[in-house]
Amino acid sequence: MESAVSCPVPWTSQQLPAPRRGLASGIEYYAVRMTTDLTVRPARLDDAAGIARVHIQAWRESYAHLLPAASLAGLEQGPREERWRKIIAAAASDVWVACRGTDIVGWASAGTGRDEDPPRPRELNGIYVLASEYGSGAGQLLLDAAVGRGGAYLWIAEENPRAFAFYRRNGFVPDGATAAHDLAGTPVPILRMVR
Repeated sequence: MESAVSCPVPWTSQQLPAPRRGLASGIEYYAVRMTTDLTVRPARLDDAAGIARVHIQAWRESYAHLLPAASLAGLEQGPREERWRKIIAAAASDVWVACRGTDIVGWASAGTGRDEDPPRPRELNGIYVLASEYGSGAGQLLLDAAVGRGGAYLWIAEENPRAFAFYRRNGFVPDGATAAHDLAGTPVPILRMVR
């Protein structure tokens, strides 16, 4: 399957081509494609439903130890889908999707740092991949597409060891900043990681 960004030969995140300029931020980005039916491409408005579906399912898979079961069960597709439509349409941040065939199996978003005094200009706002895609390379491709290999920062739940290990492998380290973030009505301790 050909991704929305065409390239003459298959390549992986270890063989990234020269970065391109574009998307909402106007910064350089990497368009990526795998040789399998796993592809990563910029999100389109009609991806909002798939992104919302993955967002909800990934929260249920990743945060069962952090959030009450009733909160996770109460996550609704409609409001989340509408929120993603607005995010994509506003183009204030770059949104990428990972697809297995035609099914969205992960997403990432990044943009200008939202902190009052951001440690880096670029912030990874979020990245989620379905548990069935763990180990497939989808997360790595999404991270590479969203922030490239340069400096960036992110906030992560303190009790998210799988994600913590993933970001550490990619050069992110905690910088000492902590906070609490409301996830589905539950305050969750978070920490900032920077590279």
